[in-house]
Amino acid sequence: MEQNKTIMEYETVALDDADSALVVIDQTKLPAVTELLRLHTAQEIWDAIYLLKVRGAPAIGVAAAFGIYLLAKGIDAQDYETFYRKFCEYKNYLNSARPTAVNLSWALNRMERVCTDNRTLPVDEIRRKLKETAVAMKEEDIRVCRAIGEHGLTLLKPGDGILTHCNAGQLATCKYGTATAPIYLGQERGYRFRVYADETRPLLQGARLTAYELQASGVDVTLICDNMSATVMKNGWVNAVFVGCDRVAANGDTANKIGTSVVATVAKRYNVPFYVCAPTSTIDMNTPTGADIVIEERPAGEVTDMWYEKPMAPAGIKVFNPAFDVTDNDLISGIVTEYGVLRSPYTESFAKLFEHL
Repeated sequence: MEQNKTIMEYETVALDDADSALVVIDQTKLPAVTELLRLHTAQEIWDAIYLLKVRGAPAIGVAAAFGIYLLAKGIDAQDYETFYRKFCEYKNYLNSARPTAVNLSWALNRMERVCTDNRTLPVDEIRRKLKETAVAMKEEDIRVCRAIGEHGLTLLKPGDGILTHCNAGQLATCKYGTATAPIYLGQERGYRFRVYADETRPLLQGARLTAYELQASGVDVTLICDNMSATVMKNGWVNAVFVGCDRVAANGDTANKIGTSVVATVAKRYNVPFYVCAPTSTIDMNTPTGADIVIEERPAGEVTDMWYEKPMAPAGIKVFNPAFDVTDNDLISGIVTEYGVLRSPYTESFAKLFEHL
């Protein structure tokens, strides 16, 4: 990290067009080391997404858009059919990195439409339009997150206690975050929120990322283990839970980092409102319910070995390591989008929302 520069002053995802590089913070090394990765090849971009060097649904989407633009820039073809065939190979490869986060496929499909909608134009012009679209997606993400923050702030009052799980902060987006956007806007306006950040086993995104960026911003944040959420809620220290999500099903079920459904269940028990912050790009109307969401399973070593000098479990032990779980819609008090707070029944709320978009 540069001297006197906080993590909040770095761009989570950036494009260096002159060097044909996608530039991301290596989030696997935070908070100890701030390292910027310069990614040039399809393999490097795929690895960065799969290995969580860049993570968070919005940030993954923007990274994929920049990445596919750079790969398209390097395709040695001037005829559309050859160019488009190679583009689709790259698109399908990048899309295989993370199956649960809908923003990955959403961003890549949007970039593909730039190709198909402009198939009559010279390939160089298509490349130019791909860059314009990717840059616009980053700018949109910043506007969307700020709008989510404004709407989320209407659900809070100064001095409130807020619990959050995983990292839906600036490190998961291009700025503000989703679940943390109300916190950052409140911080700017003197709301003096008290935030409880779940550590989020097994990858510790809450401990390594959320606690880190909130502390760097001067927010009053307390780190807790995942299994302490019931205690802080029962104590009356939490007025609301705000989490992000990676995919929203058409019925309002949401997929987010593993453990989110536990927090939602506990919040229901103690009458604490539970809010999901979701850009409309995360709402997948082609997925009927949470049961239809493909849940990514990750390597056993993340549970047994990661963060430990020596393995902390018996050799050969069976491990179940889903990256996400599904929170049923009846546990969700509201879904905060850039257009406002949606309430149950979500099928009706979504229908009204998309009718006017």
